[in-house]
Amino acid sequence: MRIGVIGTGRIGTLHARTLSRHRDVGSLILTDADPARAQELAHRLGETAAPGVDEIFTWGVDAVVITTATAAHAEYIGRAARSGLPVFCEKPIALDLPGTLQALAEVETAGTVLQMGFQRRFDAGYAGAREAVRSGRLGRLHTVRAMTCDQSPPPAEWLPLSGGLFRDTLIHDFDVLRWVTGREVREVYATGADGGPAMFREAGDVDTGAALLTLDDGTLATATATRLNGAGYDVRMELAGERDTVVVGLDDRTPLASTEPTGPPPADKPWTGFLERFGAAYEAELNAFVEVVRGERPNPCDGRQALQALRIAEACELSRRERRPVPLVQVPGATGPAYG
Repeated sequence: MRIGVIGTGRIGTLHARTLSRHRDVGSLILTDADPARAQELAHRLGETAAPGVDEIFTWGVDAVVITTATAAHAEYIGRAARSGLPVFCEKPIALDLPGTLQALAEVETAGTVLQMGFQRRFDAGYAGAREAVRSGRLGRLHTVRAMTCDQSPPPAEWLPLSGGLFRDTLIHDFDVLRWVTGREVREVYATGADGGPAMFREAGDVDTGAALLTLDDGTLATATATRLNGAGYDVRMELAGERDTVVVGLDDRTPLASTEPTGPPPADKPWTGFLERFGAAYEAELNAFVEVVRGERPNPCDGRQALQALRIAEACELSRRERRPVPLVQVPGATGPAYG
């Protein structure tokens, strides 16, 4: 199997390394907006670098992995679909709903595969939480608390391209909330704070956000995020039911310090970022993609899942701007239940 990788930044490099050593992948073609960066990575991995994206589609590949800046995702998804190629793409499909819907329409028309990169679905902790909910261990689920805290903010130049905190960061929490609980979000009420560095205000973004989400069975969920969690990278989810409570992301590397006299000691080596925290999950989702391309398993996270997560993020942005609750029915693109 020959796979084209478009984008060789941080996540593209990680994916290329995973695929390069995969037993069912014979070779890679790498390309990037910075040709020298693609060439350097290809040299390190013993793979081939292409001068541009055109060569990905003319040199002959069996599948495409897209890890470019978000603004290019929809274009390359459409191009791969028209070429009849299965695609793995990092989230989101696009920064807006029209672009997302157009790309999905191209995939549907072509009858090709689009697997989205929501790696938390492949994390052991979230999988355990899903099983706890689905098995009935928790009883009736009444409260969910999700959080994503980055240790340090991204570069200032990235913020205007990111889509904002709800679309870029909390979209992972929105997706995994649906996947773990098996429920859809009915209504959101969101707000944000921009008291940190001026670059957030200049980009029209916030450095900290919070959303209250009501699920379609009445369960209440909160989702919070910040770009400024100095203690370390902290991603958790707590699920409380009438019988039991479980937590994802609580281990000896969770950047927490207890103020209780008998509390556990602070983590010696707290998580520093998502590549480290979710390394195994990133590898698992690429292994799954290879199996999908080989026809050995169904798509574990198709474009409809990305659409539903984006609709929640869009509702949160609207709620933040207008300071009001926003029912999801007010956001275009509903496809009916698609929990994944």
